[in-house]
Amino acid sequence: MEILIGLLIIAVGSFCQSSSYVPINKVRGWSWESFWLTQGVFAWIIFPLLGALLAVPEGASLCDLVTSENTFNIIMTVIFGALWGVGGLTFGLSMRYLGVALGQSISLGTCAGLGTILGPVMLNVFYPEASHLDKLTASVLWGVAITLVGISIIGVAGAMKARSLSEEEKQAAVKEFNFPKGIAIALLAGLMSGCFNVGLEFGSTLHFENTEPMYSSLPATLLVTIGGFLTNASYCLWQNARNHTFGDYCKRDLLLNNILFCALAGGLWYSQFFGLSLGKGFLVGSPTLMTFSFCILMALNVSFSNLWGIILKEWKGCSRSTIAVLVLGIVVLIISTFIPELLK
Repeated sequence: MEILIGLLIIAVGSFCQSSSYVPINKVRGWSWESFWLTQGVFAWIIFPLLGALLAVPEGASLCDLVTSENTFNIIMTVIFGALWGVGGLTFGLSMRYLGVALGQSISLGTCAGLGTILGPVMLNVFYPEASHLDKLTASVLWGVAITLVGISIIGVAGAMKARSLSEEEKQAAVKEFNFPKGIAIALLAGLMSGCFNVGLEFGSTLHFENTEPMYSSLPATLLVTIGGFLTNASYCLWQNARNHTFGDYCKRDLLLNNILFCALAGGLWYSQFFGLSLGKGFLVGSPTLMTFSFCILMALNVSFSNLWGIILKEWKGCSRSTIAVLVLGIVVLIISTFIPELLK
């Protein structure tokens, strides 16, 4: 029962994340870099900080975790967060050229597989005595493989969509649709985004001894998102200067509306990792699912993002066979979340 509760909590967080790009459509009169930076303040600083505070026992502070023995892991967590930040930038571009459904599918699918595998691999490089590679059991690898199969099927559906629609129909669904450019950017986004889980792995020891398991990964999440914020903020501020869009933040008639929707988008985005932390608190009895949990989150993100893609009519005009392939891919992804537990 606890495993089902944990998976349900992760699924709720995933649904919220997949919904986070809907409020952005309500942001008006701002350039991409302005709303991306503003929602990032909420998604990567404010909400992660509030979450991390839940892991701090009474009489302590987050600063107490900054000790000499934790220095290396803190630095590595932030560094991989900064690398993940590159993935975050290209992730936004992938949806710009492919749409919410296909962009998230390819990016998150690559992120799911590589993130799950790279975490234990990188830890094993620095701490070989801890045998981190033992986490990559056959059942976990099978789960990753099936997840990638599901992503590939959705990619096929995307290719079918690209071939079947006229240029006018593509532009109607996604204004800047460009399949070759979008695929390349989405794969890069997935590779770099997988660094998020690597950062979480390096930060897995950064918590207080008496912190409840469901909150224990929230301080590490904060460090990863801080690293990602530094990357994204640097790029966005450079774009503001280059495109002369600093004036966006001074449009008083739009400011309240845009900040509110950016805050909503940021809160929904952070829900995925808050839910991941809470959900893992119920999965401690299954080391296999603990290792595979990041992949589960990404697979569910892909499933929900494609449902939003259907709702937002990004697949409008596609043939029944294309929709059937898309649905098959979603079903495979859902099945993949249970495979490791069944095979262990």
